[in-house]
Amino acid sequence: MTDNPSNEKKPDPCAFVIFGATGDLAHRLVIPSLYNLAANGLLPDNFCVVGVARNGMPNDELRESLLKGLRQFATRKVDEAIAKRLLECLTCIEADPSDPASFDRMRAQIDKLEAARKTGGNRLFYLATPPNAFAPIARELGRTGLLVEENGAWRRLVVEKPFGTDLASARALNAELLKIAEEHQIYRIDHYLGKETVQNILVLRFANGMFEPIWNRNHIDHIQITVDEKIGVGRRGSFYDATGALRDMVPNHLFQLLSLVAMEPPSRFDAFAVRSEKADVLAAIQTQSEQEALENSVRGQYLGNRIGDTEIEDYRKTENVSPDSATETYAALKLTIDNWRWAGVPFYLRTGKALGVKRTEVAIKFKEAPFTMFSCTAVDRLSQNYLVVGVEPTEGITLQFNTKVPGPAVTIDGVEMKFRYKDYFKAEPSTGYETLIYDCMIGDNILFQRADSVEAGWQAVQPFLDAWKKAGAKGLETYQAGSEGPAGAEELLKRDGRSWRKLGPND
Repeated sequence: MTDNPSNEKKPDPCAFVIFGATGDLAHRLVIPSLYNLAANGLLPDNFCVVGVARNGMPNDELRESLLKGLRQFATRKVDEAIAKRLLECLTCIEADPSDPASFDRMRAQIDKLEAARKTGGNRLFYLATPPNAFAPIARELGRTGLLVEENGAWRRLVVEKPFGTDLASARALNAELLKIAEEHQIYRIDHYLGKETVQNILVLRFANGMFEPIWNRNHIDHIQITVDEKIGVGRRGSFYDATGALRDMVPNHLFQLLSLVAMEPPSRFDAFAVRSEKADVLAAIQTQSEQEALENSVRGQYLGNRIGDTEIEDYRKTENVSPDSATETYAALKLTIDNWRWAGVPFYLRTGKALGVKRTEVAIKFKEAPFTMFSCTAVDRLSQNYLVVGVEPTEGITLQFNTKVPGPAVTIDGVEMKFRYKDYFKAEPSTGYETLIYDCMIGDNILFQRADSVEAGWQAVQPFLDAWKKAGAKGLETYQAGSEGPAGAEELLKRDGRSWRKLGPND
């Protein structure tokens, strides 16, 4: 749709079909991502967008709504000419899985659009809908043959998170989808894997001889994975009270980070090899008993407070939240991986709402060097050695190490070397979805979860879900909005002689 200055492969001609085209996800992320791809010359020349809505909408009305959303949520200045070309190829179609005839009509309409736009029968179906619509839509796509690959054309299905709410529901959804499509056609999307720094974990580990030899239990003391948010639940009370921090974040975002940090080197850089290693390491997470799960976890719920200029009310006073809710807005876990590389190395995970700092990072804490040679100096301790991969809000890598302070005496202090993407690479800001949508169109599923990986993640968290459900409000701590979280989270590490890395606003 425009020139491609990066000379990357252009996707095949295709129809991009968005279910939930009138919804928030389409406005905030999907269309802005398609716009960025168009601006970078990475959309096919023969291309059309089909916006599917349950109640339908005139084409011009949907285009105007999406253009308004693009102007609001774009990550760069909107070129009106590019936006117009993108949205001119959009058609709105009415379809509802509760009305099978509407999917028959949709198939006929897509056939006509494909002929007019010369998209070659290639179709990408994006489910930007609530999770309860995934299976019904997929069933109708299967019934109508819209996902059948024939005559050299490809058909792909993109499924948003959350993929299930527990192990049983994830297995059921996988089984449902695999009756309709082959595994290679299903793209379970997690926008965290579109972030440059997350993808860079693989390069950091496997392309640098200085790191890979020490990336094991002999040199690493423990690993911390943090996904903290400053915002509260807001208007998502109904969804969040039925979900909680653990379900919402751990089996997807945090486990994606964990799998990249902990996986074994793949035999080659392709989708099958990389996804197999990620699935293997998630399957190696020790399955805890319910008693162990209680001992190795902390859950909390925030109390009202002011964060900057924002007043946050008690979680239990949030609209559509039960006044006696036992749903956690904060979760911290201690996990271990039962394999040779990570034996004895704890992985500490934490995530929560309404915290003092918005921060997503992976911190690798290395074992301390022997102190013996400094015993006759004024040095009384060594600073901790960390390698920190920052994901949000600052993308970059920080190495924390010891050095001598200038002067005649031997004095040691901890210093940091920082690499920041924005300083080194002059890339345009992105939503994080561009890479993922582009990969869907070119058929590269290396950044997407496979069925066994999804189920392995739920297998690891199921004991915590079961134990917390039985415990109810017992053991649920509270914490002030704007704080670092519940006191028990510090105690979780303190009993192991460790502590969380302090998060600063400018890390």
